[in-house]
Amino acid sequence: MALDVLEPVVKEQKAPQTFSTWALDGAHSSAAFSVRHMMIANVRGEFREISGTLQLDERNIANTSVNVTIKTASVQTNDPKRDEHLKSADFFDVATHPEITFHSTKWEQRGEDELLVRGDLTINGVAKEVVLKAEGPTEEVKDPWGNSRIGFSAKTKINRKDFGLGWNVALETGGILVGEDVTITLETQFVKQ
Repeated sequence: MALDVLEPVVKEQKAPQTFSTWALDGAHSSAAFSVRHMMIANVRGEFREISGTLQLDERNIANTSVNVTIKTASVQTNDPKRDEHLKSADFFDVATHPEITFHSTKWEQRGEDELLVRGDLTINGVAKEVVLKAEGPTEEVKDPWGNSRIGFSAKTKINRKDFGLGWNVALETGGILVGEDVTITLETQFVKQ
């Protein structure tokens, strides 16, 4: 009589997650943008108030998430009249929509230091999925006060009309006053909590 030998079923074990929490350092981070003006040159600006949190899985970047909040009233372009126009209902409508937010939904490693960070960007109450091409995280360093810091750089391009930022003026010579494509650049530092 033959005995059937049953082999034990081995379930694949997932590596434990190693999350750490990081706070965005707004004093050492920037959210900048550039857009074509009068079809001839790019105008640059930035938002001065940016905050956020990062949940970093140091073993598997795919498990990482980030949430960023930008105060729309902090927009600056080195022209006070233009800044006031950007704060109006023609553009950011800061009275109704005081914040721009980004919530990541997927992180994908593309190279040693290159990431694709997919997520929902909300401007003027309109949420759209965008993909940030990112570099980082940098090596963890200690600042003079003993805090651990890392950095990320990221860039994406959006069409401002997709977010309800449609104001424009036609030029006599053809073309438009403000371009539709906006390049967004983030330079961020995070402090370990």
